[in-house]
Amino acid sequence: MTTHTREPGAEPPALVVGVHLVLTDEGTVLLGRRRNTRYAAGLWHLPAGHMEHGEPVTRAMTREAEEELGITIAEHDLELVHALHLLDADNGRDRLQLFFRTTRYEGRPRNAEPHKCEELRRWPLDRLPADIVPYTAHALAEVTRGSRISTLGWPT
Repeated sequence: MTTHTREPGAEPPALVVGVHLVLTDEGTVLLGRRRNTRYAAGLWHLPAGHMEHGEPVTRAMTREAEEELGITIAEHDLELVHALHLLDADNGRDRLQLFFRTTRYEGRPRNAEPHKCEELRRWPLDRLPADIVPYTAHALAEVTRGSRISTLGWPT
């Protein structure tokens, strides 16, 4: 068992918090193919983004839904369905990825950021594309199993 310690008086590590929208319908999930992005260009991913400084996670999720899909979600209509503590293999930073579901929203999902998203498509949850962001595939499998929390990328 590995024990992590920190120097007395040291600041706790900064944690990047990502928010992801799991829009399911009849066994499918809405994914977008990323483009012109620093991370995972060309791969399929959930509508997602990062929490901004001073912003509650629920507002971050509703903001990202508005920006990326053109839909309006009330914060109280969000349900947290999974939390993933991810160790990023590229830069060694740990990230907390939160996955939300909603069944109620206003508007019709559309590609509101075509400069960042090549296309939107529904995929069967049991047949996700091979070219999907790996942690997204992991999280969707965990959501499907009913698991509320998982870790990925950490040494065992």
